Amino acid sequence: MATMPKPIPSHRPVEHGEEGRGGGAFATMPGAPVDGRRQLVVKLSWMSLWMVYLVYPVQDLVRGGHGTAAVVAGSVALAAFVTSYLALVAIRTTKPDEWSGKYGVVAAMLVIAVVTSITLGQAWLTLFTYASVCVAVVLPTPLALRGVAGVTVLALVIALLTHADGDTLFAILLPCFLSGLAMTGLQRLVSTMKELREARATVAHLAASEERLRLARDLHDLLGHSLSLITIKSELAGRFMDQDKQEEARTQVADIEKVARQSLIDVREAVSGFRRPTLAVELAAARTALATSQITLEAAPAVAEGHPALGAEEAGALAWALRESVTNIVRHGAGASRCTVTLDEVWEGDGERFVVLEITDDGRGPGKSGPGNGLSGLGERLQLVGGRLESGAGERGRGFRLRALVPLRTVAAGTADSLPK
Repeated sequence: MATMPKPIPSHRPVEHGEEGRGGGAFATMPGAPVDGRRQLVVKLSWMSLWMVYLVYPVQDLVRGGHGTAAVVAGSVALAAFVTSYLALVAIRTTKPDEWSGKYGVVAAMLVIAVVTSITLGQAWLTLFTYASVCVAVVLPTPLALRGVAGVTVLALVIALLTHADGDTLFAILLPCFLSGLAMTGLQRLVSTMKELREARATVAHLAASEERLRLARDLHDLLGHSLSLITIKSELAGRFMDQDKQEEARTQVADIEKVARQSLIDVREAVSGFRRPTLAVELAAARTALATSQITLEAAPAVAEGHPALGAEEAGALAWALRESVTNIVRHGAGASRCTVTLDEVWEGDGERFVVLEITDDGRGPGKSGPGNGLSGLGERLQLVGGRLESGAGERGRGFRLRALVPLRTVAAGTADSLPK
């Protein structure tokens, strides 16, 4: 019987559905589908790196003193095991989880692990670690832990049958159980991330629906009263004309013109408010957009609530700043993994108060390129409300930072004008 090198490193061999961070075809996020053949090849290549732990069965075939038939059979079995393993990765990546053939693939891997361990020796017990990980992947979450425990017990029984020593038992059983356990936790994490993405999308949808309902209520209130008044005055004008009361009819027509003009102004204001973005809606959209690019958004609850003293125009300008910043991070934030959004109030040297929205990321930074059309347009939008835009490298030259400042003095003046006299 071949002597197995020990100890075997207790790393988990692979994490199905676990992907790195980054962009393009070279990295995806946990639970995210693979787009295109290139990403699939890259993922399989990363999965193949974990095959280094199969060095023990390979060494056993080369130096174990087996006959030619045993070496050929072992080589075929090992190739079938690796093929099944990679096929499971590819199939789970390209087909839905409901595909029932995955259970047959895992069962075949377990059979190969059992047969090779019994016939060729304890060096082949390492196959159970891969089988444990695959069992944790294919089984539903409530059954995954039981399945991992079952594979570990099976590995223990086979190890005892092959008369494995204590060190080998420890080096095999511990990675077998811990790898499956880690994969079970990862599957739960992937499920939770999926639910969070769906929840964020739902929040954004509900926010948009609430805005549509607000617009519908505003238009109903505005146009319902105005059109009713126009109808009544039109009827009166018609009666006065029938009675040859021209002056009274002209008065009603003039009133109709005034009501129509005011209604047009009210509708424009209502539509303008509907088109104006809000921090709450833009923050929800930002979470979804950044999550798609594998970027974590960190924002305090105060950002979504906004500043209570901000007017609609100033708050809308900050919302535009958040939208433009997130767009820049998604498009140009190479290497970014985190985006931080803060909302604060500052005092300038002349005693003027400003609300500051700051967005930073940990990407490569702006480099030597100048501001694009998006930032230029954003700066002009902020200037219209008396604010300004500041942008550049983040702290210690890392990442990109954008600060949008809007004054509070306009709000104070508007509030004073609206007070009853």
